[in-house]
Amino acid sequence: MYKRIFRSVCATALAVFALSLVFVLGMLSQYFGQQLEQELRTEASYLAKGIDAAGESFLDGLSYDDKRVTLIGGDGTVLYDSEANSAAMENHRDREEFVEAKETGVGESVRYSRTLMERTIYYALRLENGDVLRVSDVQESVLTVLLRFAQPVFVLILVVLGVSAFAASQVSHAIVRPLNNMDLDENPSGLEEYDELAPLFLRIEHQRATIEQQLEEAVKMREEFRLITENMTEGFLMIDRGTNLLTYNSAALRLLGVPEGATGKSVLILNRSEVFRTVVDESLAGRHAEQNMERSGRVYNLLANPVLDGERVIGAVIIILDVTESQQREQLRREFTANVSHELKTPLTSISGFAELMRTGTVPQEDVIDFSSRIYDETQRLITLVGDIIRLSELDERAQGGGFDREKVDVTALCEEIIDRLSAVADRRKVVCTVQAPESVLVETSRRILDEVIYNICDNAIKYNKAEGSVRITVTEAPAEVSIAVRDTGIGIPAEDQQRVFERFYRVDKSHSREIGGTGLGLAIVKHGAIALGASLHLESQEGVGTTVTLALPKLRPSKTE
Repeated sequence: MYKRIFRSVCATALAVFALSLVFVLGMLSQYFGQQLEQELRTEASYLAKGIDAAGESFLDGLSYDDKRVTLIGGDGTVLYDSEANSAAMENHRDREEFVEAKETGVGESVRYSRTLMERTIYYALRLENGDVLRVSDVQESVLTVLLRFAQPVFVLILVVLGVSAFAASQVSHAIVRPLNNMDLDENPSGLEEYDELAPLFLRIEHQRATIEQQLEEAVKMREEFRLITENMTEGFLMIDRGTNLLTYNSAALRLLGVPEGATGKSVLILNRSEVFRTVVDESLAGRHAEQNMERSGRVYNLLANPVLDGERVIGAVIIILDVTESQQREQLRREFTANVSHELKTPLTSISGFAELMRTGTVPQEDVIDFSSRIYDETQRLITLVGDIIRLSELDERAQGGGFDREKVDVTALCEEIIDRLSAVADRRKVVCTVQAPESVLVETSRRILDEVIYNICDNAIKYNKAEGSVRITVTEAPAEVSIAVRDTGIGIPAEDQQRVFERFYRVDKSHSREIGGTGLGLAIVKHGAIALGASLHLESQEGVGTTVTLALPKLRPSKTE
């Protein structure tokens, strides 16, 4: 501010000085011009009287100072000139002052020389005999006068500059010092020296308070936005019209597999796939875009929408969703639906076929009982299958957060009870079942789900065992968990099938499963039941030797009141 005031004062002083100088020189030039014209008139009148009285000879021997005297005949011929040979001079009949003097008696003209920067004034007077007397003199231009006095003018300019600089400095300090010492926080109404500025200071204070409030709100909103985006599991990207990354959250970089610190760079650097580029281009073109992108064995859904200012696209917002599990679930659902349809269709087709034969009376009487027995068996198989499907759906719901009622369960007693329930099946297949466990092992869990899990493991171990084989349940108690291991001496599971045996409707030996009446859902129920219980499941198997399935169940600590 000081510099601006200083420069303004100096410039004003110099401008005033320059204008004053020009004005004075102009006034002097006008004054001297008028004086010169008056001198020319006087001298011409004097010389005209002398010539009228004594003739042309009157001009001889006179001193004219700087003035030039010319006598012109009535036809324009130069009769006499004080500075040149009249005989050598050209005819003056076309001179402006000559023509005017011949007509009116008096003639005046001014001619300017750009080369010499001189102004010549001519005054002509018609004599009694018809000749014309002309007197002229040179008036110097303002620039010529200025150049003639260049040195004193230059000194004057320096003096003016010095005085102006000093005055400007003093004035600037006098104006700026109180403003610099002003404290708007303590005295927002302004200074006593400048009452005129009080309204301005009040407005400044009001605007300052408004700006501070808006800044606080902006910071608060930015922090809220950051917290919201950072706590999103979905990736969030915001870009400008030039694809530059404006803001993002950690989830976006994590899902795209890029390091932190990418803001300000082109979003296309984060992922160079054609799918990602297409989504970006489509959104910046003003269109909604949605594509699936695969990376590192995962599937990501990209959703992009343009950000509009009126009808102009100024950027885009991109959301990244990890849809791997949902796609896997959808694939499993489709497979499950197809498998259920197939599994239900087979017994229903058999039942329908047998029933149709019996309805038409084409079945011999001695075969009716056999056909009825087959219908009954298929019906029981169908009932078992439907029951397993329903139970599997219930376990899925519990695994997804449905929860269950907890109760104290004695694992040892439960295992013995399950072996007792399966004794008939074990006896038929000549399989020996035993339980090796502490006298009592208590856990807080769902008795029904745990029963189903252990039952299906043991049922599978018996059905896929060898004749004269064995099934042993071993219960081991640890501080944090209870381990239930079911070991059999059965046919075992090939290594390539061990990762898939817990899938729905997956059978290692389909023909054998059909013979023993398996639905293909037993181990799937085991898996989803373990998930619902929060337990881990581990399988070890060797083909021709046997299989061990281990369930590690979390053990809740008893309350202090117990």
